Amino acid sequence: MGNVRPTMVAMSSPRKRVLLAKPRGYCAGVDRAVITVEKALELYGAPVYVRKQIVHNKHVVETLEKRGAIFVDETSEVPEGAMVVFSAHGVSPAVHAEAQARNLTTIDATCPLVTKVHKEAKRFADDGYQILLIGHEGHEEVEGTAGEAPEATQLVDGVAGADAVNVVDESKVVWLSQTTLSVDETMETVDRLRQRFPNLEAPPSDDICYATQNRQVAVKQLAPDCELVLVVGSTNSSNSVRLVEVAKEAGADDARLIDYAHQIEDSWLDGVTTVGLTSGASVPEILVAEVLDRLARHGFDLVEEVTTADERLTFSLPQQIKRDLRAAQA
Repeated sequence: MGNVRPTMVAMSSPRKRVLLAKPRGYCAGVDRAVITVEKALELYGAPVYVRKQIVHNKHVVETLEKRGAIFVDETSEVPEGAMVVFSAHGVSPAVHAEAQARNLTTIDATCPLVTKVHKEAKRFADDGYQILLIGHEGHEEVEGTAGEAPEATQLVDGVAGADAVNVVDESKVVWLSQTTLSVDETMETVDRLRQRFPNLEAPPSDDICYATQNRQVAVKQLAPDCELVLVVGSTNSSNSVRLVEVAKEAGADDARLIDYAHQIEDSWLDGVTTVGLTSGASVPEILVAEVLDRLARHGFDLVEEVTTADERLTFSLPQQIKRDLRAAQA
């Protein structure tokens, strides 16, 4: 037999793909808050003052600013007698009282799920409970919730914070939480608190909002198959930051938080065949579309949606906005 020449088989590179999380982006509370400011600008004209960022997203805030919204840190910065919108994160009773004293017209865009936690805090305090509020110090939502019952509330910032808590009566202690935390981290903190206070009571329903949980579940599903997970969201967005942490904990080789597509560095994509993509609950879908376009230019043209939940919840607009919209249409 003559010499047999080996057959050369061309090895094709694995096709680059994007695993796109669903659900992602806007939750019902964020959608309601953003539309509230947009409708206020249409109904009443610019400027419309907003206390704090209406939602924690750079693009959303800048877009509304261009339309005439003025964002302020404190109610005292709003001209007396003007209109002010309270952000989705909620405010304390003291802020409401200050607005009333300054004769401000207020529109409350607080997410109804945050309002639920406020009501829980007030009810438990009225019943003589000490409230252990799990959350991040300085976050607007935490400040608003704690303001409902400041004398009865202690902040617990993570597992380490659980060891620093002291209570007077261990038989009447309850935990509440910021709605945008990591589910796993929150329950780890609760477990540590319960070790110290076996009679610790839980809220009647989970305080972590449905959207936060759903986005974390979707990321956990796709992360093990990804060398890189990109989370679209701003650095002051608690739920977006948590998504990066969840992706890494769930098995992604790397995870990055970006506001815009142009922030993606080419070096992040070296050797990567599968990119996971999601967005925080305050992120408009246009920013995700721009990331997909940029990834496609780098060869990631196959997009597979990873669906773990179907979100259909909506919240109605604040009463004043609905009333004035009806009047304007009439």
